[in-house]
Amino acid sequence: MKFVIQRVTGASVKVGDEIKGKIDKGFLVLIGVGQEDTEEIADKFVKKLLGLRIFEDENGKTNLSLKDVDGQLLLVSQFTLYANCKKGNRPSFVEAGDPEKAESLYEYIIDQCRQTVPVVETGVFGAEMEVSLVNDGPFTVILDEKIL
Repeated sequence: MKFVIQRVTGASVKVGDEIKGKIDKGFLVLIGVGQEDTEEIADKFVKKLLGLRIFEDENGKTNLSLKDVDGQLLLVSQFTLYANCKKGNRPSFVEAGDPEKAESLYEYIIDQCRQTVPVVETGVFGAEMEVSLVNDGPFTVILDEKIL
């Protein structure tokens, strides 16, 4: 599993001409699901995501979590996080989870986040999407199986 977490002042995802998800202050999270991923692994990633203290406190230190700042989440599925570019110039995606399993885990992650975070918006699994964001900082954190 891989999460690319971007601290944002605003973000949205659009499919065609329709905005499917939009948030203000919070995290835009690009989510990649690998072949070996499980709900137990997803639980670890969600726990780390929701506990990250990367918002500034009154002293300018990154010390506050999403909950501390009433932050929102925009969760976007992105299998291309598993692009393997070792051979040639055309990426291989064989390490990405099969679509049915990946969608199931993506939905599981959404459900887990909604148990804690009041505003959780999403993209559309498997769709061509336009993602817009204002990266705050910029501040971007990458979580992958090597870290957890």
